[in-house]
Amino acid sequence: MASLKEETAMAALTEDVIQTIQSAAKLLTGHKRRRFQAETALKYCNGSARQAELVFGWGRDAVHTGLNELRTGIRCLDAYELRGRKKSEELCPKLIDHIHRLVEPQAQADPKFQTPFAFTRITAKAVRNALQAVPDLKDSVPSRKPVGERLTRNGYRLRRVLKTRPEKKFPKPTRSSKTSKPPVPRRWPTWTR
Repeated sequence: MASLKEETAMAALTEDVIQTIQSAAKLLTGHKRRRFQAETALKYCNGSARQAELVFGWGRDAVHTGLNELRTGIRCLDAYELRGRKKSEELCPKLIDHIHRLVEPQAQADPKFQTPFAFTRITAKAVRNALQAVPDLKDSVPSRKPVGERLTRNGYRLRRVLKTRPEKKFPKPTRSSKTSKPPVPRRWPTWTR
């Protein structure tokens, strides 16, 4: 049986009030949201995180953390930077060294020195296959696309290397060359004279 205080608090909650409280919580972030949720749970749900989850649709873990923060006065730090996937370089620091070891013998500088990239004939797929053959890296080698991104980030352009371009067999004749034909005089039609 619910006490008189609980019934009074729950009676004050209409759909409009619940929607207003939910929208107010959405506008807040981090510890401010948890504090608001904890104060609302204390006021309307008798300090129950489970009941706040049922009434307002909030995660009860966040409400529980907010209630503990409110009770102790110690604020939990939000570790947003620790979320998400880590880069493969962070998971396996030897990865970049092995990529350099594999690609450097195949690399060639830009013939015109217009870009800082080194052109290479080896593909990202071939680099990935070679990395998988290394026993230390076998489990931590990323897929083909991230390997290609690492190559580009480290200054390797994944293109075919053109060592030299073949010269044309016949140079373009000029008027001064002996091989060119003399200009043919133009004949004007007779009706224009």
